[in-house]
Amino acid sequence: MYKNFFKRLIDIFLSFIGIVVLIPLFLALFIAIKIDSKGPVFFKQKRIGKKKKTFNIIKYRTMRIDTPHDVPTHLLENPEQYITKVGAWLRKTSLDELPQIFNIFSGKMSIIGPRPALWNQDDLVAERDKYGANDVKPGLTGWAQINGRDELEIADKAALDGEYVKRLSFGFDCKCFFMTVKSVLKSDGVVEGGTGELNKEKENKKDDTDKQSK
Repeated sequence: MYKNFFKRLIDIFLSFIGIVVLIPLFLALFIAIKIDSKGPVFFKQKRIGKKKKTFNIIKYRTMRIDTPHDVPTHLLENPEQYITKVGAWLRKTSLDELPQIFNIFSGKMSIIGPRPALWNQDDLVAERDKYGANDVKPGLTGWAQINGRDELEIADKAALDGEYVKRLSFGFDCKCFFMTVKSVLKSDGVVEGGTGELNKEKENKKDDTDKQSK
């Protein structure tokens, strides 16, 4: 009942309230982005939605207009060179994701769910298929987001998304929501230009230990 009815009802109610309340912030960010760099304020990108149907996600533009399109940040060479000054702050605070509230209101996304994969992230989509994680609406935030975010390997991220699908409930969504607030305030898991940083960090520590033991 919650998954098929109340979850959507909550999404509509909270996204509508959010749009109304956050109008001043929307306007402030609009002006800041316009002053900081040339180009449109909003950025649309094709993503994978429920049942692997594509849709356009809306975000605040955080990168220069000459940035290669449809390329994940972690696959860009020296991604920092493309990120604008305001964009760096938006990414750190996760405010670049704020316009997705309109995706939630329109029904393409949910507040809580697996983060929508890029249309060309076949490896992530394939991994999520193993867990049924492509059969639910993608979310603004989710279980994987608060357990590593950019630092996670694709296989680990998909497994956490699968865990979310199994545990999907009102209580678990509330837990994800409040843990997200905590993670955003601490900027946990935000790694520009990298993915799988948790494993890389473990490997580096192991290498240091091996060197010290020799």
